[in-house]
Amino acid sequence: MSVAANRTGRLRRAAAGNLTLALLTLLLVGLTLGMGQLEPLFRALFPDLSQPLYSRDSFLNLMLAHIGLVLVSSLISVSIGVAAGLFVTRPAGREFEPMVSSLAAIGQTFPPAAVLAIAVPLAGFGFTPTIIALSLYGLLPVIQNTIAGLGTVPASTREAARGNGMSALQILWRVELPLAMRVIIAGIRVSVIINIGTATIGSTVGAKSLGTPLIAGLVGNNLAYVIQGALLVGLLAIVTDLAFERLERRYSFGG
Repeated sequence: MSVAANRTGRLRRAAAGNLTLALLTLLLVGLTLGMGQLEPLFRALFPDLSQPLYSRDSFLNLMLAHIGLVLVSSLISVSIGVAAGLFVTRPAGREFEPMVSSLAAIGQTFPPAAVLAIAVPLAGFGFTPTIIALSLYGLLPVIQNTIAGLGTVPASTREAARGNGMSALQILWRVELPLAMRVIIAGIRVSVIINIGTATIGSTVGAKSLGTPLIAGLVGNNLAYVIQGALLVGLLAIVTDLAFERLERRYSFGG
């Protein structure tokens, strides 16, 4: 009975989580496409503002641009981070683990604004310096979790696979990575969520993002603009986090 009750409880929690994700996704899409319909509400909340709704660009364009920044930078961070984590957990690269971890940590200790200040003279304004800053900032959790995930694979499991005639590459792809995947995905999850919030600063160097109304609101002392940008960024982060939670559960063993 307890096993059945636990299974029922898990199914109910999963269904509730899926419903929450679906409702928040609909809310995010609705606000992105229909923020203009809320102009009367913002006029009522901020009667002193002559222009309470950001209208220099559509929120759909800003959302797509923001997602583009996050996707490109996250792909770079994940590709480099997972590759570096795999390298330092192999016998040939184990001695480089402290150096790789230190370099990744240094990349995250630099404020993104400082990275942008360094990158702008080299790469110009807009998309490129923002991608450089976000990619560096998202490396650490990916590298750390790749190393940690592969480190949780029992040595006995590797030996059993080797005893069955698997090559080193087969052991990595068929045994180690599947067992470590949940931890690796957790690192990617942290990296992506960090980048969703950090991508807003790209607007300070001319990159289009959901930070554009935020920066415009701060510069023009327009709280309505700040709320509109922050609301969409926050919802995007929550929806993405919940989606990654569902993905992590797919790689949950024994639960």
